[in-house]
Amino acid sequence: MKTSSDPRHKNRIRLMKSLFAWDFHNQDDDLDNSAKDVINHIELINSEIGKAAAQRPLKEINKIDLAILRLAVYELLVQPKLHSQTREKNVPYKVITDESVELAKEFGSESSPSFVNGVLGNIISEHHLDELGSI
Repeated sequence: MKTSSDPRHKNRIRLMKSLFAWDFHNQDDDLDNSAKDVINHIELINSEIGKAAAQRPLKEINKIDLAILRLAVYELLVQPKLHSQTREKNVPYKVITDESVELAKEFGSESSPSFVNGVLGNIISEHHLDELGSI
């Protein structure tokens, strides 16, 4: 079980905050390499979010929810492909979903946890991650 002092949880919070700030300024200057890597794949990530949350255009999604979703989609779809040769095992989709919902509870609105969970559920189903564990 994760705790608030878990380094992976702290890292996700830091990345989420960086992505949230980037959404207002669109400047890479103050971003670390991890956040820049997410931003480098923003078109693919936004496309996946847009398909999974078709009822709500990206510009209408709460910015904190969008930052959480961008990080989660990066972890679910992009990171495993980038690091398939160097990582022994990808982070399970259930862990990414749980962490994302926890971030939504901590930083988002009252409806954020269910929205984030629903969007990620759509992405997981679309990419059959629930059958594969991860891609």
